[in-house]
Amino acid sequence: MENGTDNQFLKHIRKRKKGRLKVYIGMIAGVGKTYRMLQEAHELVKAGVDVKIGFIEPHDREETLSLVADVPLIPRKKVFYKGRELEEMDLESILRIRPDVVLVDELAHSNIPGSKNEKRWQDVIDLIGAGINVITAFNVQHLESMVDRVQKISGIQVTECIPDKILHYADEVVNIDLPAADLIKRLKDGKIYSGDRIQRALDNFFQPEQILQLRELALRQVATQVEHQIQNALPQESRMPKERFMACVSTNYEGGKKIIRKTSRLASHYQAAWFVLYIQTPKEHSDKIDLAVQRKLLQNLKWATELGAEVIRVKGDDVPELIFQQAEKYSISNLIVGGPHFSLYRQLIGKNYFDKLLKKLVNREIDVVLVF
Repeated sequence: MENGTDNQFLKHIRKRKKGRLKVYIGMIAGVGKTYRMLQEAHELVKAGVDVKIGFIEPHDREETLSLVADVPLIPRKKVFYKGRELEEMDLESILRIRPDVVLVDELAHSNIPGSKNEKRWQDVIDLIGAGINVITAFNVQHLESMVDRVQKISGIQVTECIPDKILHYADEVVNIDLPAADLIKRLKDGKIYSGDRIQRALDNFFQPEQILQLRELALRQVATQVEHQIQNALPQESRMPKERFMACVSTNYEGGKKIIRKTSRLASHYQAAWFVLYIQTPKEHSDKIDLAVQRKLLQNLKWATELGAEVIRVKGDDVPELIFQQAEKYSISNLIVGGPHFSLYRQLIGKNYFDKLLKKLVNREIDVVLVF
């Protein structure tokens, strides 16, 4: 299923100087994202567009390799790291050459330490900011808000992640779909992986039930993008009211991550502004809590910022009053707090704060979401 057509993307890149972004999203490796990117590159070259390969990873797949040869390539830069020569996408050369369109594969990739940006998705934002159109691709499990769901589906913890906000930059999002049976046949035929990797894949992601669940996640992402485009095309008075989300976190590291991820997912679905609120109570003053706890709190707040949140830090002992004040100040429609096993919830319950907070929210258009 494709959100838009190739002709529409061609019109986009000829119409405006601002860099456009087209995303191919797939449910799993081997569905054909890179292959489709290269097919489109050939179509654009025929239309007279200056297209270059910034980074393509063909994974030694013959079908993909056959399409790479005829698209001009910007050579990768060689970087020495820990005594080894490694290759990385040459962001600086792409910015200097300034093609009309550049293909950038493996969007979730972490760049070699010392690169301008820590992540490849940040390189892409630099490229479109410089007026260069980008076609890119990734699998749905790499979206930050999907990590916990993917772990439940597969038992695998995904470490290379992309913040959902990258989809806000996209002018087109295309789902590359393939029935589970066809995908598994491709795998067994050696068209995705080779050798021992085939059996490992069959034992992990490549199981029919898991593929169907991942497929549903990918389809939902594309459907959400279509909904946003429809909403944005409507007159202002006909659009749905804008939601605004606030995550309330404490010094609990893992609990805070879970709350932040949930809020990020909700905000991404509604393409809404979101905030992370940390209230430093007197007992959480920097000279009263462990340095490791402080460091993990800062990691969570930094991570929230990278995902697109605005972080708010306030001090005080009246937790429900401070939550209420910040919710009013930032016109919040949804508060997200941890459930019974989270420290902030226990703090609210222990001092009857939760009841106090709910009473303050009476007659306010603010919903409370508990994360368990």
